[in-house]
Amino acid sequence: MPEPTSVSSRRSLLFGAAAAVTAGGLLTACTSNEPSDKSDGGSKPADQPVADSKPGKQVTIGFAGPQADHGWLNAINDNAKERAKKYSDVTLEATEGSNDTAAQIGQVETLINKKVDVLVVLPADGKALTQVGLKAMRAGIPVVNLDRIFNTPQAYRCWIGGDNYGMGLSAGNYIGEKLKDKKNAKVVELAGLDNLELTKQRTQGFDDALKNYPNIKKVARQAADFTVESGQAKMSQLLQAQKNFDALWNHDDDQGVGALRAIEQAGRDDFLMVGGAGALSAFEAIKSGRGVLKATVLYPPTMAASAIDLARALGQGKGIGGMAEFEIPAHVTLYSAVVDESNIDKYMSTGFK
Repeated sequence: MPEPTSVSSRRSLLFGAAAAVTAGGLLTACTSNEPSDKSDGGSKPADQPVADSKPGKQVTIGFAGPQADHGWLNAINDNAKERAKKYSDVTLEATEGSNDTAAQIGQVETLINKKVDVLVVLPADGKALTQVGLKAMRAGIPVVNLDRIFNTPQAYRCWIGGDNYGMGLSAGNYIGEKLKDKKNAKVVELAGLDNLELTKQRTQGFDDALKNYPNIKKVARQAADFTVESGQAKMSQLLQAQKNFDALWNHDDDQGVGALRAIEQAGRDDFLMVGGAGALSAFEAIKSGRGVLKATVLYPPTMAASAIDLARALGQGKGIGGMAEFEIPAHVTLYSAVVDESNIDKYMSTGFK
């Protein structure tokens, strides 16, 4: 899941569900920022060059990602590196990755000193790295801020990331529709770290969705730690305390591995489970049709591949395909799609280990 903007924490997570799978469609009809020399005095969108997979201006992209100590974070790094390889006009300068803010600040400063054309940064701590983002922007290096946001928009040219509130909303609506005809339905929640804003947002979205289903009551909530071990321990506590419930929402597929172990050990199969993020293990469990896990809500790490697309467009002075604007947007928020047996084949290739 996405790394929080808190330096004390180890954990945190294109345009929609389909874009998460086909990030390559992002820049299929991009526009230039240069005016036309035609007699009408201005450019028309239809006349602009396209930022597609065809080689264009050479762009060096600096990438400062996280330490890969979590499945989602490792997938972030992999998506960025694999995406850059697809472009013959992109050179990727990637740092080792760190969850230590001082170390990452030093890594970003090194990339600034190398005079890369564009920076893509997923900060260990958005607040702590704001100043180095500002430094890059003031040096004329546009910054694509990935997921964990800097304190000010002046520190980045474009932000792209997930929707934590939307994750909860999607999970709640999915469960609500499954239980809408059941009288006095009960649900429980296995959350992430409660001191993180993202956890609060996911819970708020879930609670707001359940308000649409007056027959459903959330009877218990337990906070875990985004790890397999914590998922197993906290799920065991939930199962002991709640002998009967109809659905579970688990915020994170990594901690969900532990939760599923606890559920299997307890011999429980009397409820449905919805996960979060989009891990390959969750996809495989859903596809098998066995067990309680029936769906997961995406927080797709393909955002890192899309960040490379955006950085390339910035470096080449182009915009985004499918839009009339000459510039890329300032904010791109991912859609939290629900993946279940009906669409699992579509998303299987995006699952992270």
